[in-house]
Amino acid sequence: MPIYEFKCLKCNEYFEILVTRTKEDVAMECPKCKSEEFERVLSTTSYSMGDGQAKGAGVKTISKQCSGGSCTTYEVPGATR
Repeated sequence: MPIYEFKCLKCNEYFEILVTRTKEDVAMECPKCKSEEFERVLSTTSYSMGDGQAKGAGVKTISKQCSGGSCTTYEVPGATR
């Protein structure tokens, strides 16, 4: 069930629309001002990977200087391929 996030172009309200079926009619309007003028925005995610057993496990970042400025590499815990 995808959840889509939108920003109303009239009142700047952010809201989500849950789509449970592909043929379902969903009200596509801002819940605050009822405008039908909005844009889809990229949603942020919040999750962790792994089995929760490792203590102190988390995302590690490594920053270094690259030809285009600075670069950051993320090491995410969990199984590797």
